[in-house]
Amino acid sequence: MESHDGWGVSMASRWELMTGVQDGVSRWELMTGGQDGVSQWELITGCQDGVSRCNLMTGVQDGVSRWDLMTGGQDGVSRWELMTGVQDGVSRGEFSPPPFSRWRRPSRDGGSPEPVTCRRTGGESRHVPARSRDWEWAVPRGEAAPRPRPRPRCPGLGQRPGTALLGSRGGARPPGPVGIVPHNVGSERRAGAGAHPPPAPGAVLRCLRPSPAVQSRGSRSHRSRGLALLRHSRCLPPVPAARGFALPAGSRCSAMPSNKSVSDAPIVQFTNCRILREHRLQREDLWVREGKILNPEKLFFDEKGSADVQLDCKDSIIAPGFIDVQINGGFGVDFSLATDDFKSGIDLVSQKILSHGVTSFCPTLVTSPPSVYHQVLPQISVRNGGAHGAGVLGAHLEGPFISKEKKGAHPEHCLRTFEAGAFQDLLATYGSLDCVQIVTLAPEMRRSSEVIRELTKRGICVSLGHSVANLSQAEEAVQHGATFITHLFNAMLPFHHRDPGIVGLLTSDKIPAGRRVFYGMISDGIHTNPAALRIAHRAHPKGLVLVTDAIAGMGLAPGRHTLGQQVVEIDGLNTYIAGTKTLSGSVATMDTCVRHFQEATGCSVETALEAASLHPAQLLGLEHKKGTLDYDSDADFLMLNDSLYVQATYIAGEEVWRQDASGM
Repeated sequence: MESHDGWGVSMASRWELMTGVQDGVSRWELMTGGQDGVSQWELITGCQDGVSRCNLMTGVQDGVSRWDLMTGGQDGVSRWELMTGVQDGVSRGEFSPPPFSRWRRPSRDGGSPEPVTCRRTGGESRHVPARSRDWEWAVPRGEAAPRPRPRPRCPGLGQRPGTALLGSRGGARPPGPVGIVPHNVGSERRAGAGAHPPPAPGAVLRCLRPSPAVQSRGSRSHRSRGLALLRHSRCLPPVPAARGFALPAGSRCSAMPSNKSVSDAPIVQFTNCRILREHRLQREDLWVREGKILNPEKLFFDEKGSADVQLDCKDSIIAPGFIDVQINGGFGVDFSLATDDFKSGIDLVSQKILSHGVTSFCPTLVTSPPSVYHQVLPQISVRNGGAHGAGVLGAHLEGPFISKEKKGAHPEHCLRTFEAGAFQDLLATYGSLDCVQIVTLAPEMRRSSEVIRELTKRGICVSLGHSVANLSQAEEAVQHGATFITHLFNAMLPFHHRDPGIVGLLTSDKIPAGRRVFYGMISDGIHTNPAALRIAHRAHPKGLVLVTDAIAGMGLAPGRHTLGQQVVEIDGLNTYIAGTKTLSGSVATMDTCVRHFQEATGCSVETALEAASLHPAQLLGLEHKKGTLDYDSDADFLMLNDSLYVQATYIAGEEVWRQDASGM
């Protein structure tokens, strides 16, 4: 019986009328077309039997993802393994021809040489010569082809008769990308066999026309193979010809030439090491070629290259080479003395400091007469390091434009002030600035701002030191371009709570945006108390630069030596101006300073190493090539043990010093 309300409408409620609910079916179901429990979402996406549209779009079928299909992953083998040739845990670099085989064998009929198949025998592996990275994988006449491991094939993707898949675990495995080689290479081709010529060595194969069988969804075995995505006559993306891939019958293929290495120079891989990179020790390999740090990703994927030599570092730390921006001499050589054989003295010091881990340095001259600068500076030239010794980055001129009150070990009679035409006065004193990298001066001196600006314009680092400047004067100097403090705490006003002086720059809020102030620290246990060292480091850790301030007596027995115009006396680790208690440089080595710094501050190994490498490089604007192990930087680095003792020194990727086996 149908009842009506006053409007003559059936008993269905207004809500039901608005929503369209009828017989228990909601408007939502009506709108979505829900039928038999299947929603419109399922209808739109094509989700059927638990398979979503996402599965259909990505080609996930029977547990095989689109990634597997795109990369050719089969039987647990990824594209990475296919490209690099990694098989059974053996890397591509370990495969090479046995001693009895050749790259090419002379033909028996006097024609062009025939390529031979390389086989791995007796479990022996060798490094592939740099010139022979690309192999030819054809079989000479009269020789049986290697037997491939049987693999299931996709319907419609069948191998044509006489095609072997090299690189299978049961067959021969060349060291490069694995390719498809017809058995009939080197023999008469059978008429009508449709045989294709072999791809070029290391070629990348591109499918230009898939077979009709590929254009439709096939059986389960078909869906689980690498070419199941070719449902809409789309071509394969370029991938290396790899084991497990057979080209569709009747397909046309284009051999894409491989990206050969950009250089024939040998590639060295340092393994089993911890690399200081991005401010932390990372367990990874270091790759070097032609004196530069190499990016292995580009090597593998862009160049299809591999290592020619592998060196086991025995769990050593690999860190950038140390850079000493303040070293007055060593081993009997004083850089502030004008001698006829000055260059030989530079060579001696640069050779000796390799054992300390120093790969670059700034020869430092203390306050001297103009005649000394005129004679010495022309003999200092910027040069790269190598087997001859550490590289020279340029001279550090400490004085003579410094304060008499804080002259330290500098001779007072040689000190100078800026007169009218201050910068010209400086040029007249030094003679030339061609090889100058750093100039230390006192910022409180009249006309110093003009000099700082002119030096900065020429790319010369200005350092504040041997000074009685207050904080305001120091900040003004920084605003004009100064970026360094010479041996913090030494030869400057002591820290005072009402005027901290130059020391206050470590926490000043008047430093121009985007600029960092660096400061040198002589971490020899003599010049700076460990507590003061900790205060400076905690106040401004990213600006700390370790320096030795070493004098001619470094590396020699205690006794009397020179420091420019002064006579100094070494007493243990202390160096004084003879007859006084005025400190005059140091005899500490850079590796000693690094170890003492870490012990005194309790900082991390990474922090201690960067204070002697990355920070000085940043100070001089060389961080893009020195003081780092980033890709494309100079391969100047050290091997150290966990106690930070230097085991070996490398410059431009070449070993230039190694500790004797008895000392390892």
